[in-house]
Amino acid sequence: MASKVVVIGNVNCAFQEVFTKLAKLQAKQNFSFAIVVGDLFGECNSDEDLDQISGLLAGNIVVPLPTYFSVGSHPIPTRIIEKIETDDEVCPNLFFIGRRGVLKTSEGIRLAALGGQLAPDSSSDPKINNRYYSLYRASDARSLFGVHNTDVLFTYEWPKGVTSRSKVAIPEGTAAPEGVQCVADVCSTLKPRYHFSAKADFFYEREPFFHMLSDETTDEKPLTRFINLASFSKTSKQKWMYAFTLDPTAPAAGSVPAGSTVSPLTSVTRKRPALESQNDGFQRFSRARPTAPPGPGECFFCLSNPNIATHLITSIGEDAYVTTAKGPLTTADTYPLLGFPGHMLIIPLIHSPTFSAISESEARQNSYNEMRRYRSALNDMVRERTKGGLGSVTWEVSRGNGIHIHWQYLPISTDLLSKGLVEAAFKVEAENLQYPKFERPASDDGVNEAGDYFRVWIWQPSKLDSMDESDSKTAQPLEKTLILPLTPDFRFDLQFGRRVMAKLLRLDKRMDWRDCAQTKDEEETDADAFKAAFKAFDFSLEE
Repeated sequence: MASKVVVIGNVNCAFQEVFTKLAKLQAKQNFSFAIVVGDLFGECNSDEDLDQISGLLAGNIVVPLPTYFSVGSHPIPTRIIEKIETDDEVCPNLFFIGRRGVLKTSEGIRLAALGGQLAPDSSSDPKINNRYYSLYRASDARSLFGVHNTDVLFTYEWPKGVTSRSKVAIPEGTAAPEGVQCVADVCSTLKPRYHFSAKADFFYEREPFFHMLSDETTDEKPLTRFINLASFSKTSKQKWMYAFTLDPTAPAAGSVPAGSTVSPLTSVTRKRPALESQNDGFQRFSRARPTAPPGPGECFFCLSNPNIATHLITSIGEDAYVTTAKGPLTTADTYPLLGFPGHMLIIPLIHSPTFSAISESEARQNSYNEMRRYRSALNDMVRERTKGGLGSVTWEVSRGNGIHIHWQYLPISTDLLSKGLVEAAFKVEAENLQYPKFERPASDDGVNEAGDYFRVWIWQPSKLDSMDESDSKTAQPLEKTLILPLTPDFRFDLQFGRRVMAKLLRLDKRMDWRDCAQTKDEEETDADAFKAAFKAFDFSLEE
């Protein structure tokens, strides 16, 4: 069902006038909700601004319909923060969606927000982690990549390159904001129907642009309309309010309106060919090497790649993320108590072939620590959901000529673990292939592990986990780490870990991930089932 929506530019504390005008319009149009893009409060440094805030908090200024806002170029005032923290709203009908946030309205319309301005890479501002602050990191933008089917995206900043290929002129005497690449990446990934900004103090509505999908089985061309709204002003004639009708159930068009352009936010030509090789790149097994390793924009483990399979992503943290494996070794029937395959990938946000190749020690340590934290959370979820019936095996291939670090995580029966069959399977397979022998590392300081290697963690819940839940909290799980040292010129099978586990689980027919292809609906079903089970353990959801 179609709904009417109204979007407003920077308000800058002019609540009485803006909401009075909006109330008169609402009486005639009956909008479902409103969005304020940019600064609802602004600098708040005059007596008049402070009076307007007091009137809003006291209920003397009425907000006539549900209204959502984020952050603009100024942080949210302290008085407003205190009210939000206490009551979850500023006043009736006025809701903070977050500096980075997502929301599905009662009408089924999906909103995504990225407020504020991108902080310099060198920024050490201690306030940057505050959700009410006006600066954000690139990781905040990347954290939105896992959001699906966004109808409306509103950001303070413009996406980089949005004016290219456009015939719409910028108002005379003004200049378009430079634009930010990570905002362009968010728009390219989410493919919203509408993208609003308020950074420029003039009205600008670009021609609609369509996104080319990598899925060759569909003719859909998602269309985005980018619109910048001027600030509310008593004197300026620039348009500061925009109304439209939206049906969230309407499918993406198979054809594009006259005058539309291809998306200006991504390159039309791709150095990487075709669908099958992209899937090969995603899993990085049996992959033909290009003349040069792909960069972040082409790597299928990097969230900055607009063609990444976002529907597989299940959790995004500050330094790493988790995704379901494409063509998983196990299925939802392998472990009925789980209800989903459980074959997962843990991937750092930084594009690097190895940990040792990450030049900044803090970034290297943070990436490794959060990947370990995700592995621990997965173990906790598996242990609780199966009452100690499953442990896990996690493996990593670290090669200097690789592409992007990742760990593969697989639940495994505790019967196989307690009998030592998992460790034996890896050692026997290595011996059969005439590989070097596995070693026990001197310490589990994997972040500083030098050279090429294959590493495996074998984790078994304590025996008490399957017996008495109250007593199990005092028992320690068992974990063993094995390292298989490699040399740069050693011919190592990148599917080694999967082959070992496939043979052990008698899933030989699923040894190659390409033989385990699922439809997108099946992949989404497994991802949704995992997210529901993992929600209680997912630290990325914590405020």
